[in-house]
Amino acid sequence: MATVSRRARIADVHELAAGMPHVTRLDGPHGNPVYQVGGKSFVFFRNPRPDAVDADTGERYADVIVFWVPSESDKQAMVQDPDSPFFTTAHFDGHPSVLLRGSRIGELSYRELSEVVQDAWLSRASRKRAADWLAAHPVR
Repeated sequence: MATVSRRARIADVHELAAGMPHVTRLDGPHGNPVYQVGGKSFVFFRNPRPDAVDADTGERYADVIVFWVPSESDKQAMVQDPDSPFFTTAHFDGHPSVLLRGSRIGELSYRELSEVVQDAWLSRASRKRAADWLAAHPVR
């Protein structure tokens, strides 16, 4: 049970994403890890971009992780909570995903991160794969 209650780490993103069924890990154009199910990305490590920058220094964030979400309402719930480490940028307006800086991942528990990764996978997996996974992992 210690794994469930501890703070999340970057290595957990890799372990959790790779541990979902039918997952392929690719390297993006700059060597950034991209996790896909059925050829669809559900978690990826983003290379520094001009839309995600430090407000004080203007430096691009080099540690942004993108997670798909099931819906716009899920996204808004995650990014509008002032205590949430998740955010979005104008570049992702209308895109069903949230961003998280790796430097803030410890604000999540392992269990919370696990749920985010599972939801990301479920939002991109085929209906059959999602149904099979949900049948094997009933909500308690």
